[in-house]
Amino acid sequence: MSIPSLESFLKSKKVFKLICGAGNRNYDEITKLCALYAAAGCRFFDLNASVEAVRAAKKGIKFAGKENECFICVSIGTKNDPHLSKYKINSEKCTSCGQCEKVCIQRAIKTVDNITSVDENNCIGCAKCADVCPNRAIEKYSKEISFSEILPPLIKEGIDCIEYHTITDNEDEVMQGWSIITKLFKGSLSVCLDRSKLGDERLIARLKSMKNFCDNMFMVQADGAPMSGGKDDYKTTLQAVAAADIVLKANITPYVIVSGGTNSKTMKLAKLCELDVSGFAAGSYARKIVKEFIDNKNFLHDEKIFASALLVAENFIHNS
Repeated sequence: MSIPSLESFLKSKKVFKLICGAGNRNYDEITKLCALYAAAGCRFFDLNASVEAVRAAKKGIKFAGKENECFICVSIGTKNDPHLSKYKINSEKCTSCGQCEKVCIQRAIKTVDNITSVDENNCIGCAKCADVCPNRAIEKYSKEISFSEILPPLIKEGIDCIEYHTITDNEDEVMQGWSIITKLFKGSLSVCLDRSKLGDERLIARLKSMKNFCDNMFMVQADGAPMSGGKDDYKTTLQAVAAADIVLKANITPYVIVSGGTNSKTMKLAKLCELDVSGFAAGSYARKIVKEFIDNKNFLHDEKIFASALLVAENFIHNS
């Protein structure tokens, strides 16, 4: 079976997108996540913008036997967007108290010989470590990337969608990047943004400008609170649903996906609020509930471990 197009998939209003992490360069984890969630019924995968990540995802999807049924999206963004940012530890301030290591859901932080460090490949920029550091020893940083350099190899590799993260108040920067993206890629485009830097009016004005600037199939990922989906309650997902409501009322595109603090309650709340969304995307929560299985080095080779994880993933997707 093959899905005719991403647009027809969005029209089904049954979209679940797995966010592997825009900053996640743990390619072994990406393969495992995609294998598991493809087997569980996911057909839409969001990855960091690297050829290695795309290949890792395809490897996992092939493992699940779903290589002709899935869509791959890569995420790029403006400088300092939280999805693309990383964190590092200032050794002069760090006391190796262990608080950051306890809260890191990606297990990117390790202490060896009383020296604590962050594995850049595993860090997804969620900021949980910086929030708990008693000495303010953890610092955010971002690397500027050239869309003109990174996108052509990805397009050649075979992707279905590019998601542009624009959590910034710099309109010139947003539109400069958008101009490059729309010139290079003629496939489906997604814009991810939240209200942390913009009021509702500016958010809608930006989306209208971006929509008018391109002829591509256009969707919006309405972000509540990026990378905050660790808990499974209505309060955690409230802002995500509220952001989607604002975008839907503006009637910019019929294809709106809820994200940012999403969990098993997200679509239930969206339905209670009578929101006609295409579906939802989950990252932090979706990865958290299967983390103990994914971390097992025999995950893809032990049928019992995989089956146990599959039950968890299937329950999440089909009961959400």
